[in-house]
Amino acid sequence: MYKHTLRDWFFNDVAQTSDSPLALQITHASGVFLYSDDKSYIDCISGISVSNLGHSNPRITEAVKKQVDQHMHLMVYGEMIQSTQVQLAHLLSQQLPEKLQSVYFVNSGSEAIEGAMKLAKRATGRYRFVSQHLAYHGSTQGALSLMSDAYFSNAFRPLIPGVSFMHQNDISEINTLITTETAAVFLEPVMGEKGYEPCDINYLKAVRKRCDETGTLLVFDEIQTGYGRTGSLFAFQVLEVVPDILVLAKGFGGGMPLGAFIASKELMSVLTDRPVLGHITTFGGHPVSCAASLEALKILTETGILNTIASKEALFRSLLVHPLIKSITGTGLMLSLVFDDEVFCRKVIDGCVRDGLLIDWFLFAANRIRLAPPLIIEEPEIRKVCGIIIENISKAMQPL
Repeated sequence: MYKHTLRDWFFNDVAQTSDSPLALQITHASGVFLYSDDKSYIDCISGISVSNLGHSNPRITEAVKKQVDQHMHLMVYGEMIQSTQVQLAHLLSQQLPEKLQSVYFVNSGSEAIEGAMKLAKRATGRYRFVSQHLAYHGSTQGALSLMSDAYFSNAFRPLIPGVSFMHQNDISEINTLITTETAAVFLEPVMGEKGYEPCDINYLKAVRKRCDETGTLLVFDEIQTGYGRTGSLFAFQVLEVVPDILVLAKGFGGGMPLGAFIASKELMSVLTDRPVLGHITTFGGHPVSCAASLEALKILTETGILNTIASKEALFRSLLVHPLIKSITGTGLMLSLVFDDEVFCRKVIDGCVRDGLLIDWFLFAANRIRLAPPLIIEEPEIRKVCGIIIENISKAMQPL
């Protein structure tokens, strides 16, 4: 009798997002490594900037186990005082400026974007938005409306109307696109799926100034940059620009599903009436997810791990030198290796995966390699990663 395997069930019973998933069967994970039955992989994408403190982090794992023993879901969001949720919101508020003191917990980045969009519309009475060309904010219909790339959005129209797109670091567009009819501007301080392209500080300051002039809310999507990825707890903290709304997810959950949009107490209060329950979620701020996030935040603020990011970035840059690497963009431990050709880039990625290094490309930059390892990666692993990449660049240059 034919015996079905997990791989068969994966393809037959799990809804697929593409016709070519990685389909690696991982049995366990620890630190910067993923393990199958017969092979190990150095994880250099962290589940797309999720596992910032590594896999099976003992402190986070213990916090999750402790919370599971106490309780899991109790009641729809906002009705019960739940210890891990409240402690997380309080510790977060201590790390953030005065205008970012009210935390609304959700389950994911897309949901956090949706909440920020609703908050901006409710607070301003406006419905128009400005996003960046080649930004990615999620795949729900509101978040998808903020995406300029028609390839991903055309099949799902009609989307939310009134969205305009400005090009990153182009100050000349700001006054035209941001007007007194704009509810909010959504920006990624480091654009993710464009290939880890940081925003220029002067550009961000000009956007902030124009938002102040027009009564427009400025939203920073720190879903990928948050929780230490760039070397500071949040990317905006070194950019001299403070948003009106901060959006978090991915690494924020410490490996568990969690998102949040954060604003001032005054701003967030508009969701409490006209109508009551202006925004609501059943599982948002799940106590187990909050326990993981709280412990991750304690690790990031109590240890010196953030102080190691710059030197690790510098080591990557010093070792990843090859004539076919045109440049390295990004900051901290979100780096992008730029090649001329996406077909060549794909060959390098495939070779690296075969050699036990998990790397990836970008939605809007298929000619680039994504490097976003757990922040806990150490020098020996960095040297091994860079050696595998350089070796596979050389292999990819050889004729078939």
